[in-house]
Amino acid sequence: MTKILTLLKLLVVDDDQSFRDSFARLLVGLGHEVHQCDRLADAREALKAQPFDAVMADQDLPDGCGSDLLEDPARPPGVEVVMITGYASVDAAVDALRRGAADYLTKPLDQSALQATLSRVTRVRQLAREVVDLRSALRERGRLGPIVGRSPAMQPIFDMIQRVAPTKASVLIEGESGTGKEIVAQALHDLSQRKSGPLIAVNCGSIPESLIESELFGHEKGSFTGADRQHRGFFERANGGTLFLDEITEMPLQLQVKLLRVLETGRVQRLGSADSVQTDVRVLAATNRNPKTAIECGKLREDLYFRLAVFPIRLPPLRERAGDVALLAQHFLDGHNASNHTDKRWAPGALDLLNQQEWRGNARELRNAVHRAYILAGDLLRAEDAAAGFAGDHLASAPGNVITVPVGASIADAERTLIKATLLHFNGDKAAAARALGISLKTLYTRLSVYEASPLA
Repeated sequence: MTKILTLLKLLVVDDDQSFRDSFARLLVGLGHEVHQCDRLADAREALKAQPFDAVMADQDLPDGCGSDLLEDPARPPGVEVVMITGYASVDAAVDALRRGAADYLTKPLDQSALQATLSRVTRVRQLAREVVDLRSALRERGRLGPIVGRSPAMQPIFDMIQRVAPTKASVLIEGESGTGKEIVAQALHDLSQRKSGPLIAVNCGSIPESLIESELFGHEKGSFTGADRQHRGFFERANGGTLFLDEITEMPLQLQVKLLRVLETGRVQRLGSADSVQTDVRVLAATNRNPKTAIECGKLREDLYFRLAVFPIRLPPLRERAGDVALLAQHFLDGHNASNHTDKRWAPGALDLLNQQEWRGNARELRNAVHRAYILAGDLLRAEDAAAGFAGDHLASAPGNVITVPVGASIADAERTLIKATLLHFNGDKAAAARALGISLKTLYTRLSVYEASPLA
């Protein structure tokens, strides 16, 4: 067995002295420093007395469960917990991972699995040290990777991302449309051990139902009409990296069953193939629906939800992020200045006007407003430029469920106004908006992508 180069300081907690001694000898032989105890009470005292990189604890102890250490205040922040048990179950393993365990091993220990776990703990500790070094600077600047925010509502989000990113746990990101779910997925990938691998984002609502299975899992040549070559699906292309499934509740229920099987086994079977392919993919998912409501409405399988939501993160809407509007507006303006080699600035009062807006479309609406204001303004972005920026998404909106369009407006502008107003009416639910508009979900996504790419259109 190959020795791991980075030394770890480990605390082994197990009441079986024979196992504990042999396990400690094995760890010492791998070059690690090992301390032992046989009870939770002793483990707590040891954690208070000296620093450890990780605790490797048996689940069943004389005075409690080893998993109790996951929420124990005696465990200092950053000390990883690896659970060990002779009576493994999927539910227990998932529960331990959801509560923050670094891994879950079963007795008798498989040496290759142990080595993989120790390697992961080593990488996590290295990454954790980097995160600790950068955390103060990031918080002061209001940034975590691609995420911008300094408000109290965003601080626990930053904490959750930093905690779960280095793990293998699946994450379900919830939030209204425009709150930045894909940016959070990017941050989770960038802070993970898979950051050198691919991050592939898939919008489950934008792919026609007849194609989504092939796009996810791939197909063999000749498996259906038009399949003139072998096609590797998103799972295979994301191997060694991260797959982000946005709008997961728009995935057909029949396909959700197949997705669940892939998540549980890690194996993908291409359409038209009798063989399966092993993949190593971390799955992140997102939805702008309430998951419980989606389950009740038959849009999301409950078993798939529990498999995806090992670690749920709910993003606050922009209206709950006091102080972040100005920070985001400056961030978006800085991006346009950098891309276009300009030095435009906000005039006094312009940011105050932005802070007064409702921003029902959240950060995405704000980003588009800043883009339009940037195009309209000279060197100084005035309050009227900012007003023109957000007016485009609310053209002559009237009270209630009525919109008005000025005479002389183009058909394209009128259509855009109607589509955006309908989407706002349904709180970002694209499927409901498409039904009300009498268009397909695919057509709605196409229109929205055009509006996002051309804010002035």
